[in-house]
Amino acid sequence: MEARLSMVTLGVGDLDRAVAFYEQVLCLPRVPMPEGAGVAFFELGKTWLSLYPRARLAEDVTVADSSPSAFPGFTLAHNVATPQAVDTLLAEVAERGGEIVKPAQDVFWGGRSGYFRDTDGFLWEVAWNPGFPHA
Repeated sequence: MEARLSMVTLGVGDLDRAVAFYEQVLCLPRVPMPEGAGVAFFELGKTWLSLYPRARLAEDVTVADSSPSAFPGFTLAHNVATPQAVDTLLAEVAERGGEIVKPAQDVFWGGRSGYFRDTDGFLWEVAWNPGFPHA
């Protein structure tokens, strides 16, 4: 298998609400789709983010739809170029309706990090890591 991640699909409770958050709050570039497609894509370089109704995603995977409030056991991350950018982005997310779960702080591995929760409960880390090349 080639070492790459092509797409992350998030099962969301309300597609319109989730699209508004990712488009208007995080300002991600949305890929045009036909009206009524029932899915939204955001291009993030060579990886795409897909938003799809949670119940339909569970049905597609053939698994039971568990509680959306449960910790899913994973986080998503967005790395930024400076320590100050962590604070700035978390402040912007909070102003636009995102929930700050862990405020920005210097962390043991030498960077700066904080977490927010999107409108469907997915956890995003905003991080500056001096040893990570992709920011």
